[in-house]
Amino acid sequence: MSDARTVAALVAAMPGAALVRGDDAGTLGAIEHDSRRVAQGTAFVAVPGFSADGHRFLDAAIAAGAGAVVVQRDHAAAWQNIAGDTAVVAVDDTRAALSKAAAWFEGYPSRAMTVIGITGTDGKTTTSHLVTSVLEASGARVGRLGTVDTYLPGESGHVSGRMTTPEAPEVQRLLRRMADAGCDFAVVESTSHGLALHRLDDVEYDIAVLTNITGDHLDFHKTFEAYREAKGMLFAALDRSADKGVAKVAIANADDPSANFMLTRSRRARAMQYGLEARDADVLARNVALRADGTDFRLVTRWGMAEAHIRLPALFNVANALAAASAGLAAGLQLQQVVRGLGECPGVPGRMERIASGQPFDVIVDYAHTGDAVRKVLEVLREVTKNKLIVVVGAAGERDPGRRFGVGRAAASGADFAVFTNEDPRSEDPGEIVREIGRHAEGAGRRRGEDFIEVEDRREAIEAALRKAGPGDMVVILGKGHEQSIIYGREAQPWDDREVTRFELAKLGFG
Repeated sequence: MSDARTVAALVAAMPGAALVRGDDAGTLGAIEHDSRRVAQGTAFVAVPGFSADGHRFLDAAIAAGAGAVVVQRDHAAAWQNIAGDTAVVAVDDTRAALSKAAAWFEGYPSRAMTVIGITGTDGKTTTSHLVTSVLEASGARVGRLGTVDTYLPGESGHVSGRMTTPEAPEVQRLLRRMADAGCDFAVVESTSHGLALHRLDDVEYDIAVLTNITGDHLDFHKTFEAYREAKGMLFAALDRSADKGVAKVAIANADDPSANFMLTRSRRARAMQYGLEARDADVLARNVALRADGTDFRLVTRWGMAEAHIRLPALFNVANALAAASAGLAAGLQLQQVVRGLGECPGVPGRMERIASGQPFDVIVDYAHTGDAVRKVLEVLREVTKNKLIVVVGAAGERDPGRRFGVGRAAASGADFAVFTNEDPRSEDPGEIVREIGRHAEGAGRRRGEDFIEVEDRREAIEAALRKAGPGDMVVILGKGHEQSIIYGREAQPWDDREVTRFELAKLGFG
């Protein structure tokens, strides 16, 4: 960690920063952007947020003992007349400065590890778990920062918050824990939000991986081009990260139309591609044999070939395995270490997770919540379903409305029967969201009451699907996966699709 955590050192760590009031000799004990977490000696960074502006809480932070406050120059009216003599540091962009300050305070922990960043619309979490297993098969110590969990050597992953990528202070704190635990590698799921909002600016990446890009999060990014550009920031980061004596490698899915776009974001990194369809990629899969409980394939690479197995069904998980294999090979692992690591990965909580309570039909819980992801899951499960395929699915409020169209059409084309229900309605009317999905299913030729029903309450929806299922059927419950809550308004209420499903199965006499 940094030896001299003074205000002067903080100013030096943030390009363009200037002390505009107070003494720069004070010692700092933490970096925070939430005034409720400020204690004596904390540096409070006032970030303009989407629902609240941190500059409104400067007085509260100072009253709590802040050793310094970092403010934006264009918010002068909010800080020029604050009380007391607390050090005030002005910057052009406090959100970007928050990342610089956090990395400085934690002693730039990502410089002590090889960092693998994974981005994409779908498959990030599964790929990050596979990469972790591959690296550990070589004897390496690995930390992982993801949307499902955070993981350190010797610890089972614990569920993180609902935020896709935590704010920069938490990112840097977790990376410091990994470095202090002696990790050789840090695997970081790098979301478009996290990249665009500067939460990952000061993560020193060495290997960047793209799974795929489809239209999503347009409520935030507005256009597909802006969304793709945000993802591309991961690859551009390879050019400015520290030299750690390891090669910088940019890895992209050759089957995705955005592969070349991503690979050209970096001028410094060696390009590497994988694919299911591409013939001239560096890493390929051949002789794929899909089963309900896993997949076998031949891993074909420029460094040789080997027979591989993953404990995950579906062709898209083979693509995720190829991404993980590419990352392992880019990190210098041997092919047999990669294959062993792929086979040892137990799977991912809430991703194609089976719920078995002795019922005569199959039940799967999965996180798929976009039209494209729902379509892919249903296509996979159709191949292993003996009789009817029944889906429970919804769409979140305050998110891209296009998801409702995609989910409705995917369910209409891929399932025999659908139960449309709520999924984090937030401030929107959950009933109207459900009905909108139903209208899209009707537009695809499906009949309300015969091919699908609308059940606003998610528990009742799951119960209805389970009651409808008969021997040989498949019930797939989509949208929540590993998540531990449902958000109504601004309140997150406890919820777990898997536990609710087990409870409802028990009510039916199973388990």
